[in-house]
Amino acid sequence: MYVWSKQLVGGLLAAFIILEGLFLFMTGGGSESHLNIRTTQWIAVNYVLLVVWIFVWMYDQARVRGKNVWVWLVPFLIFPLPVLGIFILMLQRRIA
Repeated sequence: MYVWSKQLVGGLLAAFIILEGLFLFMTGGGSESHLNIRTTQWIAVNYVLLVVWIFVWMYDQARVRGKNVWVWLVPFLIFPLPVLGIFILMLQRRIA
């Protein structure tokens, strides 16, 4: 777990926010999508399975440290990557 440094997680979260902003800014056009329906379905299935796998990892990490992971479920389902980053930072906090 200590492979994740605070600077790395903070940088990844900042990059995600910037890229998400650019993506939302660039999708204003009304042109057709060039993605095939099957490609879109394949991407969606892989995304959902990745989210499930990451939540199982979060559950395992929280269980090992005696934390409650279920409070993270709803935010994780809405914003998986930022919540994962914040979860990692919360687990690395020093308890005074």
